[in-house]
Amino acid sequence: MGNGDISPLTAVLPELGLLALAAIILVLDLFWDRKARANLGWVTAGGLLLVAVLSVFMAQPPETPTLIWGGMLRLDGASFVFRMIFLAGAAITALMVSENQRLSAQGEFYALMLVSTLGMSLMASAADLVMLYLAIETTSIPLYILSGFLLRDQKSVEAGLKYLLYGAMTSAVMLYGFSLLYGFTGTTQIYDIAAGFSGQNGLPAVYPAAVIGAMLLVLVGFGFKVSAAPFHFWAPDVYEGAPTAVAGFLSTASKAAGFVVLMRVLSAAFSDQALVWSGVVAALSIGSMVVGNFLALAQKNIKRLLAYSSIAQAGYMLIGVAAAGAGGESLPYTATTYYLLAYLATNLAAFGVVAAVSRLTGSEQIADYRGLNQRAPGLSLALAVAVLSLGGIPPFAGFFGKVVVFASGIQAGLTWLVIIGILNAVVGLYYYLTVLRVVYQRAEEVEGETPLAIPAAWKTAAVLSAAGIVAIGVLFLPWYNLSMQAASSLLTFR
Repeated sequence: MGNGDISPLTAVLPELGLLALAAIILVLDLFWDRKARANLGWVTAGGLLLVAVLSVFMAQPPETPTLIWGGMLRLDGASFVFRMIFLAGAAITALMVSENQRLSAQGEFYALMLVSTLGMSLMASAADLVMLYLAIETTSIPLYILSGFLLRDQKSVEAGLKYLLYGAMTSAVMLYGFSLLYGFTGTTQIYDIAAGFSGQNGLPAVYPAAVIGAMLLVLVGFGFKVSAAPFHFWAPDVYEGAPTAVAGFLSTASKAAGFVVLMRVLSAAFSDQALVWSGVVAALSIGSMVVGNFLALAQKNIKRLLAYSSIAQAGYMLIGVAAAGAGGESLPYTATTYYLLAYLATNLAAFGVVAAVSRLTGSEQIADYRGLNQRAPGLSLALAVAVLSLGGIPPFAGFFGKVVVFASGIQAGLTWLVIIGILNAVVGLYYYLTVLRVVYQRAEEVEGETPLAIPAAWKTAAVLSAAGIVAIGVLFLPWYNLSMQAASSLLTFR
């Protein structure tokens, strides 16, 4: 990470870049004709790449975590790594959208996505409950709109409405938890809350039962953001109804934002209740893995299957969070961060292929993927890489993600939870391989089918995502070291 001081403006360079890019997109949308506006996806992806490059060279965090903007934001390794994750996820999503005829020329779509990415970036850096809540709402409100963006599609409108209603309800519960934390401790600073529970802020010490009650309320909101059972009920319908690119963005960048907040708040604000929240998170992990994997077995729609897969994947990641509370030191958060990096590339590749196939064939049914390998060999290969990574097959990134998460659970003494995770991974592998079996049907069964013409943007998104899956798996050490730096900063409280 960077050395020395960093100016307050340079520190928020990614956020300023996102705002500037959103403004540029809206201006271009105003003056370009419809044919030119079809290139807004490329402009957005290129702008995000530029913001990421400038951030790497100019906005590296100092070696010692630093609070800026009156203590509202915290610059550390975790905030920087996750901000880069969000930029990458948004760039791939923009490429996926650029070939969707109903969305590609809609400048407001890209602007909303960029504002949501800005909210995620602030979530990763938030060191104050007020800033955290504002960041969560900045992330969520554009996503509600994006999910229901296709107003002539009944499923899309239904998805947006359901996501809004469920999100508003869980947000209210979480906000009530935040208000209790402030009432108990007299501070909204996340890193001062733990001291406030013991009466070090001049207020009476808080009863442990009250602390745990507030923690559970907060976990409702975080559980919703990462689509962990039993807060998963929105995911299948929203993933199915929302534009496919939006579903991919929800399942990757938005989930990563939820996890970085979950790890930061639990480790900093509830450090004295670590064993309690470890048990609660372990229960969420088991529920997510079981619900996600077993309900995925019956799915015929590939977007619903990926939705339940996303719930199950959240369960695997929660093993790392539970291990951190059980005394796993820095390995659990390192493992969870690495898993999120792998999952970003993997699920974006999967949803990118689904977006391409559904737009070219008009179907999202798994049965209609029959013989896809003959009609679009490149897309089939990208889907195979993604599916095998989700299933935990070496040498892809998902395999190493599961290995390090399970290793962190064993190190923390949660061997029983790891065993449950391994058994669920076997169940998950079954339905992942079922998808591949359909894709690679025998030649004579698809005789007469015409090849699919794949536009350049979809090819680029698929290649980048598939290459990321292979790179994060094969070139394990650099990505693991990056994850380790992020994890160590989460555990540095001052």
